[in-house]
Amino acid sequence: MATRLKNLSDFSHTTVPDGSAYRFAIAVAEWNAEITGSLYQGAVDTLLKHGVRESNIRSVAVPGSFELSSAADLLLQKHNDLDAVICLGCVIQGDTRHFDFICDAVAQGVTNVSIKHSKPVIFGVLTTNDQQQAADRAGGRHGNKGDEAAITALKMAALAASL
Repeated sequence: MATRLKNLSDFSHTTVPDGSAYRFAIAVAEWNAEITGSLYQGAVDTLLKHGVRESNIRSVAVPGSFELSSAADLLLQKHNDLDAVICLGCVIQGDTRHFDFICDAVAQGVTNVSIKHSKPVIFGVLTTNDQQQAADRAGGRHGNKGDEAAITALKMAALAASL
């Protein structure tokens, strides 16, 4: 399915659980702040829309996407009552292989933290070729990856609670 043809933040085809019983943390990267700020706002708005109380959303900022895994690990170590952690960041392709190393490290790190703590840790990191692609996915024509990460967190928290 071609992303260019679709708003990815349309959830009309699925049921989203009520979030009033859950507690979430959001770790957001400060690098590419214009983009990550939009992702963050989308995630918070979506959680609130689906019943999560504002007092049940904890937020932390980290310097860049690379630090998201460490932040998620610290949050889960210090706050046993969390049902999921949402990691939000943006890595834009540059002229060097730095992009590849960072994207791979963040994806692996988020996965490892989730497995370590047996809690959902959501990968809400944009990995785009340019600034326009990032803007298109941070509230632009392709929706907001922050919304998608929040919906994923709600669904995974509900799954964990049901098991």
